Amino acid sequence: MAPKKAYLARALDDRVFSGVAAATLLAFAAVALWPGLSGYRVNIVGQLACFALLAVALDLIWGYAGILSLGHGLFFAIGGYVAGMHLLEQSVATTGITPDIVQFMGWTALPNWWGPLGSFSIALLAAVAVSFAASFAFGWVSFRSRVGGVYFAIITQALVYVAMLLMFRNDTGFGGNNGMTGFQTIFGVPFQTPGVAEGLALASLGALGLTLVGCRLLMIGRFGRLLVATRDDETRLRSLGYETLRLKLAVWCLSAVIAAIAGLLYVPQVGIINPRVLSPELSLEIAVWCAIGGRGRLAGAVIGAVVVNAIKFSLSATLPELWPFVLSALVILVALIFPNGLLDIGRWRPAMLTRPGALQPKDAPS
Repeated sequence: MAPKKAYLARALDDRVFSGVAAATLLAFAAVALWPGLSGYRVNIVGQLACFALLAVALDLIWGYAGILSLGHGLFFAIGGYVAGMHLLEQSVATTGITPDIVQFMGWTALPNWWGPLGSFSIALLAAVAVSFAASFAFGWVSFRSRVGGVYFAIITQALVYVAMLLMFRNDTGFGGNNGMTGFQTIFGVPFQTPGVAEGLALASLGALGLTLVGCRLLMIGRFGRLLVATRDDETRLRSLGYETLRLKLAVWCLSAVIAAIAGLLYVPQVGIINPRVLSPELSLEIAVWCAIGGRGRLAGAVIGAVVVNAIKFSLSATLPELWPFVLSALVILVALIFPNGLLDIGRWRPAMLTRPGALQPKDAPS
């Protein structure tokens, strides 16, 4: 890319990132200060923020390192299940009501080893630790063996599919097909209390904003430049003496932890966690969000996740059978016209307008 074009592209990305950051702040202010915003819309804002956070997690590994993961739903589910166990422990301790999972699992009480998860700090630490350990083990084996490209994508999808089948079994001890539900309180406050939904949405927006800023600072520095070099020509980078294994492993584990935090924030807002969150379809959708928004640009991941899921929520309430066709049309539109995502709209010019002499009259002198 010529220096001038590279400068213009970077300037455009900076403006778009600033716009997305401003939109996040506006959404934060709207949830915090707008008294007429319904609880349903507040909940939708919170869910969209979680999905955007999940898309940012995938964009780090796919957009910047060039490694496509089709199994990020696994880390999202890890955070979600930890949140479910934490909320059930909190609910029992606060209300004394036995949750449904105890009955349909044939237990007499919640498992003893869930006890420490009643503390939010321990639950947060557990979500981070488990997602980090799982991603480190898988990433070390894969990257050390130099598995990449389509093979890595297939392996990650197989991994999340195996995890889904495992979690559907009751003997795994996580609720089986029914999952976990019936959460009564959060931090000792009933979910029906005014302000709880707003607090969860604000927490999600705050996590999204902090993650965006932190990842942006990381990606415009030396670490980000090395990631892009790994994506573009890993062999050459290794020949220059850089250890790409540690580089890829670091961003892979960071991506997994962010996805787990997104799941931790998501479950209290939807009130349920079950193995369906591990379905390969969700992991595929995450990749679609990044592709539609524009991968390799954090703002693009946020835009893609928000646009796609906002359309999905809207159609699910009116024409749910139409959604798969709309999603397919969006993918085709991006693939054919905006291969780098919706962020390319500002740079797109129809061929008929960019062809030399296209706007001149036919009898005009040449």
